[in-house]
Amino acid sequence: MPRHKEAHLIDRIGWLRASVLGANDGIVSTASLIVGVAAAQATPATILLTGIAGLVAGAMSMAAGEYVSVSSQADTENADRLREENELATIPDKEREELVGIYEARGLDRALAEIVADKLTAHDALATHLRDELGMATHTAARPVQAALASAASFAVGASLPLAMVPLSPSDYLSWTVSIASLLFLAILGAIGARAGGAPMGRAVMRVTFWGAIAMAATAAIGALFGTTVA
Repeated sequence: MPRHKEAHLIDRIGWLRASVLGANDGIVSTASLIVGVAAAQATPATILLTGIAGLVAGAMSMAAGEYVSVSSQADTENADRLREENELATIPDKEREELVGIYEARGLDRALAEIVADKLTAHDALATHLRDELGMATHTAARPVQAALASAASFAVGASLPLAMVPLSPSDYLSWTVSIASLLFLAILGAIGARAGGAPMGRAVMRVTFWGAIAMAATAAIGALFGTTVA
């Protein structure tokens, strides 16, 4: 009989988290930057240049930040892996008893827990301990390069959306046009992220649009304040 392979949504967790975070950050930060500068009565050319600079700086920052943070996770995972390898080589009896205790806590009786522990240890002792003792699995393993590239690319895509509205908007209504369009982009992003992750769509859409609106309102207020002060 052919083996049935199930596709679980958790397999997407690494790149999905980085991509949604990057795109959301790109839309919110770039739109907020544009709205804030526009509220300060800057020229359209200055607004566009500011947005482009924000896109490039943000994408590089996202890539570096994701790579460093996920690399730290990978370092911790590698340290735990080496520790388990050493313990399996030096104190195998204690490691076996650890497994037996884990399986007993999950509901197996002592005799069956010992059989399961011995069978899984014979098959792949290290993988068994990493999975059942430490909760480490292939689909949740740290991938620094993947996270960095996903974050940078998604940030650039997200940032380009409000940026594209600048040359398309009348200068008198630029702040409103960018704000409304960006909230729409955020709603679409929230829906896509929820769909990809199998989460409730309405909650995700409300969450991203609410915080996006707060960010743009805050920068617009600061831009208007400083623009009035300078004037």
